[in-house]
Amino acid sequence: MRRPTPPGTRVVVKVGSSSLVHEQGGVNGEALRRVVDETVKLRTDGHPVALVTSGAVAAGLPDLGLGGRPRDIPGLQVAAAVGQSRLMEHYATAFGEAGLVAAQVLLTKDVLADRGQYLNARHALDRMMQLGLVPVVNENDTVVVDDLRLGDNDRLAAIVAQLLGAGLLVILTDTAGLFSADPRAGEGELLSAVRHTDQILDGLAGTGPLGSGGVASKVAAARMAAWSGIPTVVTAAETQDILLSVVAGREVGTWIEPHSDRLPARKLWIAFCQPSAGRLSIDSGAVTALVDKGRSLLPIGVVGVEGRFQAGEAVEVLGPDGGLVAKGLVRLDSVAMESARGRRSDGGEAIHRDDLVVLASGAR
Repeated sequence: MRRPTPPGTRVVVKVGSSSLVHEQGGVNGEALRRVVDETVKLRTDGHPVALVTSGAVAAGLPDLGLGGRPRDIPGLQVAAAVGQSRLMEHYATAFGEAGLVAAQVLLTKDVLADRGQYLNARHALDRMMQLGLVPVVNENDTVVVDDLRLGDNDRLAAIVAQLLGAGLLVILTDTAGLFSADPRAGEGELLSAVRHTDQILDGLAGTGPLGSGGVASKVAAARMAAWSGIPTVVTAAETQDILLSVVAGREVGTWIEPHSDRLPARKLWIAFCQPSAGRLSIDSGAVTALVDKGRSLLPIGVVGVEGRFQAGEAVEVLGPDGGLVAKGLVRLDSVAMESARGRRSDGGEAIHRDDLVVLASGAR
C-alpha cells in the first residue's frame, strides 16, 4: 500500500497551529523554521511543494493582549488580521534565507464555490509552482464568517491538493499519526496504513486548544483527497527529515490509501467546493441506478425533499438508511422537486449524471 513518491511529483504539506505557535499564542519561530527547513529539503529533493498553514488567529493573540482564542467572530477576524501578517513575515524571511520566494494565497469557501474563481485559483497556483515559488495558503479568516467557512485547513489542504493535481498530501501535526483510540489516555495503536474506506476511521475524533481541526477533520481531508487519487500521510511535524521519509515511502505516520481512479475535475468541484443547499432522500431502486448503473437521478426515485434550493444548486442525496449516496446539481428547485417526487417524468432528470458525484462507500 505505502509507496515512494517519484521526484517531480507535486506535494501539498499542511501544518497545524499546534506545530507553529506557542501554547498561549504567538508564532513559535523555531517550530516554523523547522517546517520551512523540511519543506526546503523536499524541494531540494525534486518535489515542488505548496504549504497550507494554520496559525493566523493564534499568532495574533499576544499583540492583542489575549491569552486564548476569541469566541466571537469579530474577535477571531481581528486576531487573524494581526496574526496573518506576523505569520507571513516569518515564512517570507525563513524561505528567503533559503533562496526561495513565499507567495501568500488566501482563500474562502465562496471563492471556491464559484466555478470561474475556482479555475482562476487553480491557474494562479499552477503558475506559482511553475515559477518555483512556494505557495503559502490559508483561509482568509479576516473576512470569513461561519456560513462561508471551509471548516478547517485540513479540508483546505485537500482542496489545494486537488487544485494542483498533487501526488501526495502530508498533514503535519503534533502526534505520530492516527491512532485506533486516544493516545493521550494511554490507549490505542498507531495506524500505519489504512484504506480511506476502512471503518476504523469512522469513529476517530478530537480537537486541540488553539486550532479548529482535530482527528476527524484529518480523516475527512484524507477521504476528500482519496477521490482525487491522492494518498495522504498524517505524521508528526517534529520528526527530523519527516517529509523526506514520507516521500521515500518509509514507515512513518499513517498512510491513507486513496481510490485507484481519480474523479474528473468538475466533479471534484461539485463534491467538495459546492455548499449543499438541501437534501434529497431516494429509494433503494434509485440507489442501485446511481451506484451500480451510473444513471441520472429521476424524480420517481425521490421520496423526500429537505431545504429550500434553486435549480443549479448542489444538494446531498441520501439513501433509505440516511447515509450519503451522492451529491449533485439539481435541475429543479425545491418546490418543483417536491411536486415531482415519486412520479414518472417526461424524460427530465432531478440530477443529470454529468452533474452527479456518487460518493457511496465502494463507489468508483
